[in-house]
This record gives sequence, structure tokens and C-alpha cells, in this order.
Amino acid sequence: MKKVLAFLLALAMTTVMLAGCGGSGSEGSGDASAEKYGEGWEFKHGFDRDFPPYSHIDDEGKTTGFDVELAQAVADYYGWTYTGVPINWDAKDAELESGSIDCIWSGFTKSPAREDKYAWSEPYSINTIKIMVLEGSDIKSLDDLKGKKVGVQGSTSAQEMMETPEEEGGCKELADTFGEIVVSDVYTTSINDLKAKAIDAIAIDVTTGDYQMTKVDGLAYLDEDVCEEVYAIGFRTADTELRDKVNDALKALAEDGTMDKIGKNYEEIYDNLSMINK
Repeated sequence: MKKVLAFLLALAMTTVMLAGCGGSGSEGSGDASAEKYGEGWEFKHGFDRDFPPYSHIDDEGKTTGFDVELAQAVADYYGWTYTGVPINWDAKDAELESGSIDCIWSGFTKSPAREDKYAWSEPYSINTIKIMVLEGSDIKSLDDLKGKKVGVQGSTSAQEMMETPEEEGGCKELADTFGEIVVSDVYTTSINDLKAKAIDAIAIDVTTGDYQMTKVDGLAYLDEDVCEEVYAIGFRTADTELRDKVNDALKALAEDGTMDKIGKNYEEIYDNLSMINK
């Protein structure tokens, strides 16, 4: 009988300790009791950690970028708790479906191939895919890319556009003329490969390319554009209520000047911001 009483006492003490641990843990992850989408609700923003100027972690370890600032402004608009979640871009769908993030918001292209995979926000930025080469390169036009090694970051819109036929807005026909497509984890790797002449060119969105050109000398674009795209925010298909709330916030932030103020911090993409430059 004493053994039974001792066991029950130990079990009760363990339960109290676990309850205490659970209480302290919830403080670090937002208010678990907050009403869904109400004040205090935790908004988990999933973003590419290396996609400047939209989202990246800078040299000082700070999370920054246009999309990061705008997502924070949306959270502030509703009184949500903002949590930025840097993700491996290749794993973005798994992160979204697991609930680790509430949206994919990081220069994310709304393309025909992705149309039905997400609940999409309204587009907020227009972007162009271009070909980047070294200054003085013998490659002067898209025709000169025949048989060449062309780099691209994996799971980006540029890679997707090279796999999408022209009639669907892509440039597969052009990509089929390349000798090889070299896929890297991040564009920084592609640019290093280009500088080392391990590849001949890079397919890249112009806003990211413009940013890289401010950091790396000796880069240039071909005059011809490859294709044009729009950026929007991708949510789980069931999360239309959240999508609609973010859309409403974006509209309000565009009208009250907040989006314009944030955009002016990123001159290289400011003219492409379609919600404030109509």
C-alpha cells in the first residue's frame, strides 16, 4: 500500500512540474489562448533567408527585406505577434503544410503551374526574369546561349519559367537550347560560379539581380528580357480567411502610405510595386 501511495504522490508531482514547464514554454511561442486571427495571434511568416531585397539575413544576422518589413506591418495592423521563419526554399511546401509557417511570402511568383496549389493574395509586385553575364562576355543575346551553361537558384520562379512552355508564360523553348542548367541552393553560389567562369550565364529575376549588382562588380544583363511575372503571397488552400485578412491589410497599408514608406527603403524594386504604382 505504501508503494502505491508513493507512486501516486510521484505522479502528481510530475504532473505539476510538466504543467509548469508548459506554461513557461508558451511565453516564447506567442499566446496560445489568443483567438485565431485575433489580437495577439501568432503570424508565422515563411521567407527565403537569401533572397534580397525581398527577404534575407544580413551580415549582422538581422532579418530584413521589403517582404519582411511589409509582413511585420500587416501583423502590426491587426495586433498579431509577428514571427519570421527563415526556411530552406526547397522545403517551402513541407513547411507550409506542416504548419511551421502560415504563408510563403518571399518574392514568390504566382504562375500558371502554381495557380491551384495555394490560396493566393493579390499581386503586389511585378518582376522580370533576365539573363546575367559577366561584363565583356561574348554572350550578347539570347541566341548566344545555345550550348552554354546557365545557372539558376533551385525552386525559384526563374527555374520554373525555364520548365514552363511559352504558351503558359514560360521560356522552356529557350532553356532547351542551353547546353546545361546548373542549379544552386542560393544565387550567391551561382554568382560565384559565374565569376569563376564555371558557368556562362545566370537566369535571375531583375530585382534580385539589381541587388547583387550593388554588391558584386563586373556583372551585366542581356538587353532582352526572358519573361515577366508577378509576386504574391501563397497560403494553404484552406486558409482563405487568412488570405482575405492579409489582402485587406495590404490594401489599407497601400492607401495610408505605409507600403510606400517601406518601398522607398528598397529603391531597386520600388517602381515594380504594383499596389502603389498603378
